[in-house]
Amino acid sequence: MDSVAIALVLMAAVMHATWNAVVKVDGDRLMTMAVVISTTGLLAPLLLLAGPPPASESWPYIVLSALLNNAYFLFLIEAYRFGDLSYVYPIARGSAPLMVAAGAWGVADEYLSIAGLTGVIVISVGIISLVRGSGFKLGTEKRAVVFALLTGLMIATYTVVDGIGVRLSGNPAGFIGWLFILNPLPILAIALVRRRGQAWVYLRTNWRPAVLGGFLNLGSYGLSIWALTLGTMANVSALRETSVIIAAVIGTRMLGEAFDRRRVLAAAAVAFGVALIALQA
Repeated sequence: MDSVAIALVLMAAVMHATWNAVVKVDGDRLMTMAVVISTTGLLAPLLLLAGPPPASESWPYIVLSALLNNAYFLFLIEAYRFGDLSYVYPIARGSAPLMVAAGAWGVADEYLSIAGLTGVIVISVGIISLVRGSGFKLGTEKRAVVFALLTGLMIATYTVVDGIGVRLSGNPAGFIGWLFILNPLPILAIALVRRRGQAWVYLRTNWRPAVLGGFLNLGSYGLSIWALTLGTMANVSALRETSVIIAAVIGTRMLGEAFDRRRVLAAAAVAFGVALIALQA
């Protein structure tokens, strides 16, 4: 996998973990998510200046990706409602790479080398193993698991859709820009209807971290889509999920969470998987 693509995805992982931490610590996750995504949408027109509009063949993928992203936002909010970050995030992010590998193989005829496939599997196993270190009990957290897996399915599906669409677009910046412009519309409408007058109270008191999250989301998703033009979908997806390890570090340094031996081993497994992907032909 190209070194530039690896660098882009790892930067995206740092940004993604950080803006998810912003959403997690806020009391009103629906409003926080709406402001994060809306901020990204307000910044997105700048990307349209980078070249011509995306090719007409890519527009169905832009619209479909926007719908899938909004399903992802809502499933993620529900998963956090029933489970903690340390439960939900590893399941959602860890389940996605294998789904992407299967989808890319079935839809786009992308095949991984043995090293690449092994790397994807090792990263997924390492990420999901973090759940065991957090004391997760399947019997008491079934709804969290269901919504987390649905979140992972949406991640996998929109990754494949984005991978095909951005390659058809002829201009990755234009594809990303229009996708980000469309993304906020459904989630913002839902937030305004559900919160009504409370929305403005939230904006007056909590807009700063959510706006910061919007900048980070723009960087995270934009870099990931750009990387899809340089590497296979499964590899990009797997590398991006190293954000789980980064989130664990953020929790340790900023939230006082324990980083025990099991998590250290999971981090080592993810690093090994990244190395396999980086070294594959």
